[in-house]
Amino acid sequence: MSILAAYCVPHPPIILPEIGRGEEGKIRRTTEALSRIAKEIAQLKPDTIILITPHMVMYQDYFHIAPGKTAHGDLTQFGAPEVSLHASYDEELIQKLSLHLAQESFPAGTQGVQDATFDHATVVPLYFIQKEYQDFNLLPIGLSGFDLVTHYQLGMHIQQVVEDLGRHCIIVASGDLSHRLKEDGPYGFNPKGPIYDQAIMAALSSGDFKEILAMDSALYEAAGECGHRSFAIMAGCLDRKSIQSEAYSYEGPFGVGYGTVAIKVSGHDSNRDFLDQYLKTSEEKSESKRETASPLVRLALATIVAKLKGERFNLKEYLKTNSLPDTFLANQAGTFVTLKKNGQLRGCIGTIAPTTDTVVDEVVRNAIEAAFYDPRFPSLSQEEFLQIDCSVDVLAPAETIHSVDQLNPKQYGVIVTKGPRRGLLLPNLVGVDTVEEQLKIAKSKAGIGPDEDCELERFKVVRYV
Repeated sequence: MSILAAYCVPHPPIILPEIGRGEEGKIRRTTEALSRIAKEIAQLKPDTIILITPHMVMYQDYFHIAPGKTAHGDLTQFGAPEVSLHASYDEELIQKLSLHLAQESFPAGTQGVQDATFDHATVVPLYFIQKEYQDFNLLPIGLSGFDLVTHYQLGMHIQQVVEDLGRHCIIVASGDLSHRLKEDGPYGFNPKGPIYDQAIMAALSSGDFKEILAMDSALYEAAGECGHRSFAIMAGCLDRKSIQSEAYSYEGPFGVGYGTVAIKVSGHDSNRDFLDQYLKTSEEKSESKRETASPLVRLALATIVAKLKGERFNLKEYLKTNSLPDTFLANQAGTFVTLKKNGQLRGCIGTIAPTTDTVVDEVVRNAIEAAFYDPRFPSLSQEEFLQIDCSVDVLAPAETIHSVDQLNPKQYGVIVTKGPRRGLLLPNLVGVDTVEEQLKIAKSKAGIGPDEDCELERFKVVRYV
């Protein structure tokens, strides 16, 4: 076996006596668990420790693998410069992994920042490990803005290269859980914080890694965690591996959840193909949603599917087997196509006024733009498509208004204009409950200052889901 074990560990600097100065006693169970993990690693004697850290340089569309030969780190920023350590990198593994990822056109490698300094999410676990074991090389890997599926896929690539090289490796997934467990904690309280911590500890300790992929992003984002994507990469490293998983500790006296989990690898298990299982479930849900979606949404999704397949969407052929109301085929209107993934915006492009001959043509155009050319997001992938919810807004003609009293963010969208600057915000958006919020966002999109006067228009939409 190349991957011997994996460990999920927190990284609170306060756990070190040099920083805690007595406060570390409040998380004694975490200290004991990290010391136990360090001893186990020493017994396993890995060639390389692959450490996944959420606090290394992170890019939206690229996973950073630490380059170079060696690196060092300390905790000067936490008032403890004497906590300093050094490690050598596994240069051959870094090179082989980077080459493999390039050949697979996977967005990861050693490009980008060349800083040879450890972050605290690396220093804290190594502080414990190096007390027990020093005869290893290190490979630090960061996270990205990609979805959980892509993080899991990176783990699968790591597993393949490790096995090809015959390296004996340990995976250390560094990450704290919810940062919102207490009102007097550093980030306040959110009721989803404890719920998330319970759910992720259950998934990790039971070895049910599908739950890591399937968890609602609204839950873990509200919880304010920093480790979920680290755990997703780790899970990918263990894809199709038989394991024994055990939670060593959990506590959160400072308002941040600290969980430690040990996962021992014992062989191969083809039934633990969690990515395949997740994608199959997602595809079934996606197909079910498409069957019950409105005609315009089905049209938008069919357009995106054709693009994902590398095909040109043929509207005439589509209309032979799919009916659309005559009003959409004969009339013009501005439309917006909005894509959301796990409740979060994933693309939204539209037209205030019609630019094509029909509503149908407008939807086809804007669906492609929202999925593949929204500058805020990378192009939609096939895997992401399975997680997408789509809505189509058909806009009524805008009317000029002369007072904000004529606005209602639930009923009307707004268009703000000042010279060449123009911005639009659709109505009835989650989290936009007041006219003030609506205008603030619309002005920001247009580059208009919050206190600048501007022309106002309002419009109604019919939203199809």
